[in-house]
Amino acid sequence: MRFATYSLNGVVRAGVVADDGIHPLPEGTTVLDLVRSGLPAALEAGSSVLSGQPVPLADVRLLPPLDPPTVRDFVAFEEHVEGMVAPGAVAPEWYQAPTFYFTNPHALLGAFDDVPVPPGSELFDFELEVAAVVGKDGSSLAPEEAEIFGYTVLNDWSARDLQRREMKVQLGPSKGKDSATTLGPWLVTADELESYRDGDRFLELDLRVSVNGTEVGQDLLSNMGWPFEELVSYASRGTWVRAGDVLGSGTCGNGGCLAELWGRGREIPALKPGDVVEMTVEGIGTIRNTVVAGVELPPVRPARPRPRKRKR
Repeated sequence: MRFATYSLNGVVRAGVVADDGIHPLPEGTTVLDLVRSGLPAALEAGSSVLSGQPVPLADVRLLPPLDPPTVRDFVAFEEHVEGMVAPGAVAPEWYQAPTFYFTNPHALLGAFDDVPVPPGSELFDFELEVAAVVGKDGSSLAPEEAEIFGYTVLNDWSARDLQRREMKVQLGPSKGKDSATTLGPWLVTADELESYRDGDRFLELDLRVSVNGTEVGQDLLSNMGWPFEELVSYASRGTWVRAGDVLGSGTCGNGGCLAELWGRGREIPALKPGDVVEMTVEGIGTIRNTVVAGVELPPVRPARPRPRKRKR
């Protein structure tokens, strides 16, 4: 089943996406409510509205499928890491455990929203990912205890110049990543994708991204170093994950972002206003965003010279 959040005439509702349009769920029900109720209850609630009158998809603005408590983004594709560093220089620590950072849950955009260039950035980039949505609260979960409610497409928009500065200070990425993250077009429940399993661990979904109609990247989700259940398990070690938390796969390889191609010697320009980035994930759907000019702000002030005196 496909759950969506949408705006129609300024009113935000949740609904079930079917071939004939979006079937609204009862007023006040959110997709996060459904996730917290558990997959069986959510499927029952979704089935109960399919006989009603649908809203045409063309009439609505699709919003991010849910309002997640947190958004973690992993770096689970070895080929992506290879392209981002000098050849053969993948840190041995990458192989030891999944690595993630927290990104901004308040900067989520819908599947077809415009995306402004972050202030001060001249190296704007996309990142093609899949996100899993946690299905139940848990702490220090074993992978077999992890519950995934469903999946959506994630574009982790990245200001590479800001990111590079931050990471030289051995922190971040923060401002290089927090301006925008696209989620959508809807949340596909996990049962819908079980037929794509590669063995019993990975989802063998085709991922593609194009810029202005030209394909620049393609990969399989099954090339992840860890399946999503292990990412949930790692995220919960010594702490908690909550139902509705979003966990990104990290950027896929083979052109999943421009920076990877730059690292491999490809001369491809950074994104600029007017560029259209389209991503399609097999079994989930397509998101398409147009880059637009961002707000112009004064330059950031550098740190002031600081004395080293120890007494007032």
